[in-house]
Amino acid sequence: QVQLVESGGGSVQAGGSLRLSCVASTDTGINYMGWFRQAPGKEREAITTIYISGSTRGSTYYADSVKGRFTIAQGGKTTIYLQMIDLNAEDTATYYCAAGIRRPRETRPPGPADAAYWGQGTQVTVSS
Repeated sequence: QVQLVESGGGSVQAGGSLRLSCVASTDTGINYMGWFRQAPGKEREAITTIYISGSTRGSTYYADSVKGRFTIAQGGKTTIYLQMIDLNAEDTATYYCAAGIRRPRETRPPGPADAAYWGQGTQVTVSS
């Protein structure tokens, strides 16, 4: 069983920045970690993932909506960070750290079904 502990989040004005962190209790049984978000009334969506081990370690995925503004990085064996800049109201959501196994060099965009483990979620609110 993998436990994910998130930190960061909060409220910020449009154009501002925030940083989220996530630590996994173990890397056994996972080869990627990432961030999903869910806004009220909307489905949970993957915004960015990173392979944390194996031949594709460091390979990333970004949803079009966050490309150029969000950056995911691996800070340790089981720690990831999400740096978010130029935030806007559409980024308001609950952000969830996720982890699981994905086929290396998988071209299909990640989805909630790819996540075997979830963090508790952290709220990000952007006011305009």
